[in-house]
Amino acid sequence: MKSVNYCGYIKDIYKMPIRINKYLSEVGYCSRRAADKLIEEGKVTINGKIPEVGTKVQEGDQVEVKGQRIEKPTKQKNIYLAFNKPVGIVCTTNRRVEPDNVIDFIKYPKRIFPVGRLDKHSEGLIFLTNDGDIVNKILRARNNHEKEYIVSVNRPINRDFIERMSNGVEILGTITTNCFVEQLGPKEFRIILTQGLNRQIRRMCNSLGYRVRSLKRVRIMNINLDLPIGKYRELTKEELSELNGLLKNSSKTNK
Repeated sequence: MKSVNYCGYIKDIYKMPIRINKYLSEVGYCSRRAADKLIEEGKVTINGKIPEVGTKVQEGDQVEVKGQRIEKPTKQKNIYLAFNKPVGIVCTTNRRVEPDNVIDFIKYPKRIFPVGRLDKHSEGLIFLTNDGDIVNKILRARNNHEKEYIVSVNRPINRDFIERMSNGVEILGTITTNCFVEQLGPKEFRIILTQGLNRQIRRMCNSLGYRVRSLKRVRIMNINLDLPIGKYRELTKEELSELNGLLKNSSKTNK
């Protein structure tokens, strides 16, 4: 059986016991959300037994995913990439289900996974990393981390559209949080969100009778999009320092 050692500057992973989804996240295998899905699908085992979501890993336990043993990490530098995702690329690590996935497109030599998602028909900035800890801090809506988008729609917008988008729109059984919206042109606007509802901007526009024609994410927190389409780069030391400062008091869990 092949054994894989996922790497990173990880401290919490040595504090056993921890929940299995957190274990897989912090060793850099996948995000907690993806880990929960793998557990629900019966693809994770602890000492040969399929666990429940929430089961804790103890010191000395043998964790496997799809028959592949996942060991504790050794301490090596974590990876933090900024990537300008093209339209048509899917933000998933499931390479068998989605042939146009971000992992095959980038072809990075080490295992990484995307922080959140941009849908297939959207483009722009997305992070990729092997640091599961930072993923959960960024994605938690209660942490109020900004994501900025430039959006064009199929017909002219007006002040009423801007005000309604800003003050909350009913989608997915809830009212979206108030946000900043600025008109840039007859059919174009800028929007800054701290939520991350599924296809949120598209659903908001649809609710008001508009259809999104193009959607580009141009900023995540302190990182601005500065790359050609389809290119990636490592975050600078200065960017990481500022990012860690913004994440300092962020919650990592649902509690």
